[in-house]
Amino acid sequence: MHPSERVYTRWPDVEAYCTPLSAKAGRPIEVRAASRARTFSVRVSRWARSHDVVWAAAGLRADDHPVPERAWETGCGWPVTVEIPTDASWPSGFYEVTLKADGVSGPTATSQAFFVLRSGRPRHRALLTLATNTYNAYNQWGGRCLYSGGDTMSFERPLERGFIRRPIDETGFDGRITNIETPGDPTHQRMIDYQDRFDIPLWTGSSSFWNWERRFIEWADDEGFAFDMAINADLEDPATLEGYDVMLSVGHDEYWSRPMRDTIDAFVDSGGRWAIFSGNTCFWQVRLEGHRMVAHKGRAHLDDPVRHTDRHHLLTTCWCDPAIDHPEASTTGLTFSRGGYHRIGGAVEHGTGAYEVHRGDHWVFEGTGLETGDLLGAGHFIVGYEVDGCALEPGRRPPRPTGEDGAPTSLEVLATAPARLMSITDERCEPPPLLWNDLRPPGELESMARMLFGDMSTDSTAKLDVGHAVMGIFTRGDGEVFNAGTADWCYGLDADPQTRRVTANVLRRFGV
Repeated sequence: MHPSERVYTRWPDVEAYCTPLSAKAGRPIEVRAASRARTFSVRVSRWARSHDVVWAAAGLRADDHPVPERAWETGCGWPVTVEIPTDASWPSGFYEVTLKADGVSGPTATSQAFFVLRSGRPRHRALLTLATNTYNAYNQWGGRCLYSGGDTMSFERPLERGFIRRPIDETGFDGRITNIETPGDPTHQRMIDYQDRFDIPLWTGSSSFWNWERRFIEWADDEGFAFDMAINADLEDPATLEGYDVMLSVGHDEYWSRPMRDTIDAFVDSGGRWAIFSGNTCFWQVRLEGHRMVAHKGRAHLDDPVRHTDRHHLLTTCWCDPAIDHPEASTTGLTFSRGGYHRIGGAVEHGTGAYEVHRGDHWVFEGTGLETGDLLGAGHFIVGYEVDGCALEPGRRPPRPTGEDGAPTSLEVLATAPARLMSITDERCEPPPLLWNDLRPPGELESMARMLFGDMSTDSTAKLDVGHAVMGIFTRGDGEVFNAGTADWCYGLDADPQTRRVTANVLRRFGV
């Protein structure tokens, strides 16, 4: 059985989801649970280094509600089991909801849900927006996700085990997808063994709060940086950023709607600052329709009902697709189409996992001791698993963007690392088989060449065959954007003093 075929729906004895997923402090949060246990308890804690419990209830009951036939698309529709009476004094943040079945032991006894509280008015200068669209894209609860045959994902269903909290083994490993073995692990056997041992679903390696945002939140708490929080969908309302000077994106913030982009573009143009510690950022356009997210992706030109209509600009394809003519690089500075992967399968499998510094005298590197030519993140593998780059002028040092992919002319390239989109042809297959659900040609390299240049010829694929992860900074309107260009940046916050210092430099410069 391929790992993607293991479905963890109904795996725990009690599971739940929260509605609404995001609310202003003071509004009750509904917990909608299904239970195979006679009774269970609920504990709510705001995620921080201390993780203090703010509310709890015991002796709760819920029926073993059925899973709808297309739950991934329609949601569950379960009734409210209990309401969490949040108070206006509760700070904005990510709130973990832990459910524990009574009279049951072992890993199936507990599960987690979550909600986010927003501030009624900004309490801090910065807003961290969680990549909840990406959680939803990779969540296979109910039978499908965007990577196993789905095209419409409901937010109103539980998250699979491992999205919010995962075990840490005796070596300190917690299911990281990037190959961090020496001399290498191109098949990612260590991650697969971990998932088999602890019953962790495959796609949690690619998207979860546990991987990235929780690391950032805990590091920031240690360092004294404070910010409010929201979720992706909140950005559809431009008022979400009113009163804030800075927005933060962390981890793997892959799926964006057009109203979300309009909001951040207007925010930066009017003087806001955006710090992106994420990779594969804003790669796919999606539509948020009620409690569902629509994303036809590679089949959008065939299946998306908005194609060839007056809503064609909302086609759920890559933002860099010429068919919608709105490359994400004009917003983020970078694009996955010119980056790809680092230390994943056959993509730069022996790379250092570090950035080569090109502008050692830039304020970003102040206090790190790094100089031009040095490596940032060496030994911590901060470059991976998915990374963003831009088209660069050949042979120029320091590198400079060509702008052909939509990257702004004001983009300063601070550091780079090699990266590549993976190829699948009749002759070669670069993705790791246990992590890829479909190994039929064409691969991403060939598909991207066809989309951008019209065909999959050798000349076209050669234009993308050597990519780059890029760390850069640019101005837009009256604002400024820093983009780390890599999903795994936050792994450096665990133990690398130089990655920590660069992050702190950006936050302080931006006024967090």
